[in-house]
Amino acid sequence: MIFRLVCILLLLPLFAVSWAEAHSIEYQVENRGISARFFFLPNEPANYSGYEIFGPGDKIPYQKGRTDKNGVAAFLPDRPGKWTIKVTAESDHGGHAASVDIDVKESLLMESFSKPLVALHAKFFIGAGLLLGVFGIWAMWNARRQYPRFKEHTSEE
Repeated sequence: MIFRLVCILLLLPLFAVSWAEAHSIEYQVENRGISARFFFLPNEPANYSGYEIFGPGDKIPYQKGRTDKNGVAAFLPDRPGKWTIKVTAESDHGGHAASVDIDVKESLLMESFSKPLVALHAKFFIGAGLLLGVFGIWAMWNARRQYPRFKEHTSEE
């Protein structure tokens, strides 16, 4: 009788542990993954904007979601290759879209990412726009001198 009681007391914790595990959430924190921050201006994030992430050769999204309050979308790639993040953001003056290609190497870490031509050469485009604007104003000013103003013709009948 005492043997049975000792066996039950020794086996009881095993049942309690398995029952307790069903009521907990396990987690693991890893120092890996890729994140991208989307913004309109440096101090104006594209927060809570919808995004889709496509893996190499994927036709359906690997992951869908919304950026956080800082405009960040993050994911953990499961294979190397070219990954694409497509973001659609709404602002006060309409909708905007961005697409970023990220090259993931064999170690599943980011190797490089693409930037659109305008983002790479924004200062050049702004400077060229300013120069063309100044030239346009100068050309209009000179054209005004060459052509006399329209004089009203009075018709006497």
